[in-house]
Amino acid sequence: MANVVTEGAQARGTRTLRAEGALRAIAVDEESPDRVRRVLEQALVFAGAAFAAVYAPSQDGELLCLMESAGVPRTLYGLRDSYPRAGRSPVAEAHRGGRPVSLDPAELAEHAQARRVASGDFHLTVLPVQGDGGGCLLAVSERPDGFDTDDLACLALVSEAVAFRDPAVATEGGELQPGGFSLAMDTGRVRVGDDLLGLFGLDPEEFDGRVETLLGLTVPEDLPSLMSVVEADHMSIGDRELEFRVLQPTGPPKWLRLRGRLLPGGEGHPARLVGTVADASTLRSEVTDVARVQRLATALATAVTVRDVGKAVVAALRRPLRADRIALAELEGDRLVVTVLDPPEPEAWPEVWRSEWRTEWPDAPVRAMPTLAAALREGRARIWPAGSPLERALAEVGPGGLAVLPLPAGNRMAGACLIGWDAPHDFGSDERALLTACAGLAGQALMRARAFDAEHELVGMLQRQLLPRRLPRLPGGVAVARYLPSTAGLELGGDWYDVIPLPDHHVALVIGDVQGHSAGAATLMGQMRTALRAYAVEGHPPDVVVAHANRLLMDMESDLFATCCYVDIDLEEGSAWCVRAGHLPPVLRYPDGTTEIAEFEGGPPLGVITQTDFPMSPLRLPPGTVLALATDGLVETPDSDIDEGMGRLAAQLADGAPDDLGLLADALLGNAPRSDDVALLLLRYDGMALRPLRESWTVWRVPQAVGHARRFARRTLRSWGVTEDVDAVLLVVSELVTNALVHTDGRVRMDLTLINNRLRVAVADASPRSPVRPTSIGWEATGGRGVLLVEALSATWGTLPVSGGKQVWADLVLGR
Repeated sequence: MANVVTEGAQARGTRTLRAEGALRAIAVDEESPDRVRRVLEQALVFAGAAFAAVYAPSQDGELLCLMESAGVPRTLYGLRDSYPRAGRSPVAEAHRGGRPVSLDPAELAEHAQARRVASGDFHLTVLPVQGDGGGCLLAVSERPDGFDTDDLACLALVSEAVAFRDPAVATEGGELQPGGFSLAMDTGRVRVGDDLLGLFGLDPEEFDGRVETLLGLTVPEDLPSLMSVVEADHMSIGDRELEFRVLQPTGPPKWLRLRGRLLPGGEGHPARLVGTVADASTLRSEVTDVARVQRLATALATAVTVRDVGKAVVAALRRPLRADRIALAELEGDRLVVTVLDPPEPEAWPEVWRSEWRTEWPDAPVRAMPTLAAALREGRARIWPAGSPLERALAEVGPGGLAVLPLPAGNRMAGACLIGWDAPHDFGSDERALLTACAGLAGQALMRARAFDAEHELVGMLQRQLLPRRLPRLPGGVAVARYLPSTAGLELGGDWYDVIPLPDHHVALVIGDVQGHSAGAATLMGQMRTALRAYAVEGHPPDVVVAHANRLLMDMESDLFATCCYVDIDLEEGSAWCVRAGHLPPVLRYPDGTTEIAEFEGGPPLGVITQTDFPMSPLRLPPGTVLALATDGLVETPDSDIDEGMGRLAAQLADGAPDDLGLLADALLGNAPRSDDVALLLLRYDGMALRPLRESWTVWRVPQAVGHARRFARRTLRSWGVTEDVDAVLLVVSELVTNALVHTDGRVRMDLTLINNRLRVAVADASPRSPVRPTSIGWEATGGRGVLLVEALSATWGTLPVSGGKQVWADLVLGR
């Protein structure tokens, strides 16, 4: 046991020594603008803190203001950006008392100044900071036991090393250092020295003190990056650094470097941006990066989707930077989702990435990677040379050097771009400027593309909801369909298709297109699809179905019209009847590979003429024939007419393999122009291996009608060789025919159909009312048991609307 304790103490001591070494390495670079943040990150690494921040007194000494932070967003813990110095907050108490203050979850809940914290259990520790002006180090732990002794020792080291100092600029009314400025964020008034005005080419006597005057002299392409700094809504507390160009009277623009820090003003005092501007022209090679940025801006202007944006960024950065790999990821909530990887091979990326390849970022959420989270929070490009201590998921991306490029868009972060090198890479100042310039462009383009993708997906989802979710399985045939929404806009289209199973092994194929692209066109499309299906199921012939749909559209008084092609196929015989209403003709591919465009007479589009004819034309489908129906979006382009497109479709259909209709449909859509919606419907007729036996009987309304129907059924079954369950069949025939004769008027017809050992008895009458199954029947009742007998004797039964009435059917499995 003693050995275990000794080993644990040695481990804790080792952790403290490592923290001291890391802090000493950071202290060497005292002039680094991100020194304080890097020191705070050590609290996350060595003390296990989820959040660390440093507070310093404001100019008037009345507030303790947040100057820098690291880790997850402070809003998760309800922490403020400033606390009254004389108040009772943990920050103020630690600052006044000069001693650490620690609160557990219960104490936090009771503390008067901590009631605004978010829900959840966490521990809070505040340590005083000794240095210029003093201050406090605040740390948060989400572990159940909070910070242990060794954690507190590491936090003490961090508080000694942070020694926060104000930027080397004067307060209001004081002297500015060379190249220094002080910008009031509420008014836009800026104090600058004569040397800084000289960098902009301005005469001190003519400068009006407005920041807009300085911004007006910058190159327009660099203005978005500058605006993200000088606008209060876009600026986060902490250091910012970027390079930009100012126009010169002659010659190329001059490169300048801005380093600044946003200082909160506290209650009643405006926030100020203070910093320096220096000449960066001597640190840059040539201004060839300007052309690269301009090319990227041109490519992003035409990038529509998120993937297009990623490809443009890769093309603009990988070769100029001689990078080995680039990854672009979108920020969705607190998680990064990989969008583009270059190179695309999984072997080119770290092993830890492959478990969630091309989906979410490894070790998501972002808060699990403090380095990446800090870069996204600050919103500026970060570069780590070879050997930098990074999380494994990041370090293996660039063993020789890594650049993280946050992609800002307005007041939010759109995503991140990771650029990695395998060999040690020497980062030049021109590369940082190139990354900064590209980041603003890519971020805005990414947000725009994300909005387009989201809206386009919504349009596609709405469109798909109006189309069949799945196609039915057909006896003797296979049908597939494809629909592609247009990429030219975001409005709903009017293309539709449908496959409607009909009695007696018939099937109706329908394809159509409503005029225009709008919500009205999509709504009308849904109405026409529903109407055609209803008329077809009623049993009308194809020409009547289309004529009814035309009359319905005319009665709706719509300003739109629709085209339609309706094909009724008899899967038993391999024959079909086709009706066209202003639509493209079907294309047939026969078993020998030859194709035919079925040109025949058609009618006008639906909704144009009230009284018109829609001729029916016969088609013959030998087994193995493929029938193709398409909308004009597949065959019509601005460079060619429909006839040429139909010829190409027929040629592609002849070259395709009909064995897999899905692959054939994808091949036909491979070169679709996508300037319009595209709908494609294919059916391969294979023929039925076993054709059913059918007989019909017209039931006359005579006293012996039921007996005649029974004798017809018995003779038919005998001729078919059926000897089992004959009595059950005859009882079902009696009940169905009796119900039709007693409860309806007009003609009654009985149909018998046998396929394999399944017999269907169907009785059609002129009444649309379906029989109702009684819930209960008393012993004294004289009727109502017929439906119960049919239900008991049959495997399934139901009703089907037919033209002018209904059909009641029952299926019996013989010899069950």
